[in-house]
Amino acid sequence: MSTAIDLGRPTSGDVIDLITDDHRLFERLLAQLRDTTQDLDAVRRAFADVLIAHGEAEEELVYPVLNRKSAEVDQDDVEHGHEEHAEGNEALLEVLELKGTDTQAFADAVEKLSNLIAHHIAEEEITILSPARKEVGLQVRAELGEKWAARRNALIDAGCGAVDNVRRVVAAARREGLLDDEDDD
Repeated sequence: MSTAIDLGRPTSGDVIDLITDDHRLFERLLAQLRDTTQDLDAVRRAFADVLIAHGEAEEELVYPVLNRKSAEVDQDDVEHGHEEHAEGNEALLEVLELKGTDTQAFADAVEKLSNLIAHHIAEEEITILSPARKEVGLQVRAELGEKWAARRNALIDAGCGAVDNVRRVVAAARREGLLDDEDDD
């Protein structure tokens, strides 16, 4: 099923710019999720596709290279990024598993998701992407951009935001110890 929501289909570019473009897309989609005049089910499904694809491609392809190529991006930054992706994915799963979109539970779950994603975007842009922009050469960033975009698009095409896949991603993060057993609200 195709939605009218444009998730973008980048094919090339500076990986830092492509990632930050997705961050702005996240912010727009989250704003739509808070707007009850929108088709909230379509928006949450679109958001799920782009969030999962973005994070998976970033962890597989981008974080390892930036960790190697940037003195300021260390293993702790990368691990923290993985943890924050896991937390965002877990909050996304809560939003996806709710039956209705016109309930207080949905609004609360969207608020939690919005807060986690906003925190992650700010932190990642400051601690990982900004140093990488200074320290990683344009050619490496362009090559990485092409690989990241191809992987992101392939994951979206495969329906990576489907609830069963998000459950699998969250379960894997839990097994890896990236998620606490209890909420830290």
